[in-house]
Amino acid sequence: MAPPLQLHDPQRRGFGSDNQSGVHPEILEAIATANGGHVGAYGEDPYTERLQSVIASRFGEGAEAFPVLTGTGGNVIALQSMIPRWGAVLCSASAHVNTDENGAVESVAGIKLLPIASDDGKLSPELIHDQSWRWGSVHRGEPLAITITQTTELGTAYTADEIAAVAEYAHSHGMGLHIDGARLSNAAAHLGLSLKELTMDVGADTVSFGGTKNGLLFGEAIVSLTPGSLHGFSHLRKADMQLASKMRFISAQLIALLEGDLWLRSAGHANAMATRLADGVRGMPGVEVTQKVEGNAVFAILPPGVFEKLRQVAYFDEWNEFTHEVRWVCSFDTTEADVDAFVAALGELLK
Repeated sequence: MAPPLQLHDPQRRGFGSDNQSGVHPEILEAIATANGGHVGAYGEDPYTERLQSVIASRFGEGAEAFPVLTGTGGNVIALQSMIPRWGAVLCSASAHVNTDENGAVESVAGIKLLPIASDDGKLSPELIHDQSWRWGSVHRGEPLAITITQTTELGTAYTADEIAAVAEYAHSHGMGLHIDGARLSNAAAHLGLSLKELTMDVGADTVSFGGTKNGLLFGEAIVSLTPGSLHGFSHLRKADMQLASKMRFISAQLIALLEGDLWLRSAGHANAMATRLADGVRGMPGVEVTQKVEGNAVFAILPPGVFEKLRQVAYFDEWNEFTHEVRWVCSFDTTEADVDAFVAALGELLK
């Protein structure tokens, strides 16, 4: 039997996305431990059962977890379960559901998104109010839910007070609040708060909790925080092709991530590397850090012509080709040496 092929350089790391990183060794160990033998499929297994108590310990009593395969699928089903087909969802114009999910909420769930412009990616009651109108009209999608991204697509983090203000507005106007928490762990690490303090305690109804960006091989969890917030979820998860048959392997990963402090260690390290990177490039000629660094992403404007050369050192994305703004994302396995070499390479290009 031929040994498995390794088709990449395992020592090479970049700053393109935390989706590009590998799997945390503790997660791989959890998958291996969950392997072997036969257990029930589609969530009828001891790992998915155990996950419920782990989720409740992190998000609060009564929280319930529903593992799914992808973050996009999680967002679609969560919103689809929260509101009727004629409802609309208010979101930031830069929100992941609006800019990076190829219209999945609208094409799969048939739900209208109502995007709201925001300089830092965050919504506030004042911004939401401008789109909160025409309830009961057959001519416009009825605003029945709000979704916020934590951390935002611009790398900023909602504080607990900011989420509480949005939740209060939502509930006072008959709307539910969903948090797209693909990088919720990074926000919690930055703010020094628990997952419960950033979700249940501030009035969120549902959360799409991300694992893939924080060291998992695959898998996320939709977390119901308010009883009755999700309608027909189990049927929709199957109909929308997000019901994993071998669910034990998603649940085992989430247990390994959440039962101890792995979620916090990994997110905190990625955040620290992003801060180190931002600090390293500030003050360089022609370089401007454009957003607060409150997670594991750095947004910066580079002088014209630098992007192509610097990307030869380590891969990353151009966020806005017209303004020469780029995005650098750090991961659980980004090292200080990775950051320092990248900063030094940029310094050389700017001489």
